[in-house]
Amino acid sequence: MTELSNLRVAIGQFASAEDWAANLKTCTDLFDEAVAGNADLLVLPEGAMALFVDDPVRIRQAAQPLDGPFVTGLAERTRGTTTTVIVGMHQPAEDGRVINTLVALRDGQIIDIYRKLHLYDAFGRRESDNVLASSDNPVVIDCAGWKVGMMTCYDVRFPEIARILADQGAQVVALPAAWVRGPAKEWHWEVMVTARALENTYYVAASGECGRRNIGASMFVDPLGITRARLGGDTPGLLWSEASAEDLDRARQSLPVLANRRFKVDPRPITPLTGPTTVSR
Repeated sequence: MTELSNLRVAIGQFASAEDWAANLKTCTDLFDEAVAGNADLLVLPEGAMALFVDDPVRIRQAAQPLDGPFVTGLAERTRGTTTTVIVGMHQPAEDGRVINTLVALRDGQIIDIYRKLHLYDAFGRRESDNVLASSDNPVVIDCAGWKVGMMTCYDVRFPEIARILADQGAQVVALPAAWVRGPAKEWHWEVMVTARALENTYYVAASGECGRRNIGASMFVDPLGITRARLGGDTPGLLWSEASAEDLDRARQSLPVLANRRFKVDPRPITPLTGPTTVSR
C-alpha cells in the first residue's frame, strides 16, 4: 500500500440555489479550482443540483436524468483531466418520486453511481415522501490508485454501510451531505463522521452544503479519527487535504480493528420497519 502516492483531496462547500444552471456554474468553478490545485479527488455536496427548502415537492420537478444537462455539463468540464469529482443530484424515479444519487465523473465519463440507501425519515422530516430508497450495494471506485467508497448524508448514521465499504477495500470514503440544522445536529455530524473514520481506519472526506438550512461543516478525518481540515458552517469554498498511504498503513497496524473483529456484516438489504419502498438497479 505504501507505494501509493498521496491522494490530494479537495472538498467543496457551497449553498445550492434553486436554479440548476447556477449550481452547475458553481460546481464547474470549484472543479476548475480543484484541477488548478492538482486535486485527485473533488467531493461536492449532496443534492448539489437544486435547492428545495421551502417546497419539498419541487424536488420532483427539479430532477434530471443522468444524461440531463447538469451531469453532462459537469462531465464535459472534466474531459481531458485526471481529477475525479463526486457530486449529488436527483434522478426521476418510475413511481413519480426521485432517486438521491451520487455521480462519480472523470475525463468526460460517468465512472459509477451510488443511490442513497438510508432516507432521512427523522427529526420530523420524511425524505421518503418524495425520494425512493435504493437497495443497491455500496459502491467503491478507483481514484489515482486509491479505493474510494461513497455514502450520502444520513447513511453516516448507519455503521454497517461504513463497514461494508471497508470490506470492499475502501481506503477513503466520500460523504456528500446536506446536513439539516437542528438541536445538537452539528455535534451529531462531527461524532458520526469521526466514528466512521476511526472504527474502519480509513479517511472520510465529508462535504456539507451550507446556507440557511444546512450546517456546512465540511471536514476531512484521518484513519485515527483526527480531523485534518475543516470549514466553518457558513464558509463556501474548497477545503484541501491529503490521504497518506503511509499514515493509513501505520493506523491499521497500530489499531487493527478490521483484523480483530469477530463478526461480519451481512450485505443483504432489509426492509426497515417504518422505511420507504426501495428501488434496485
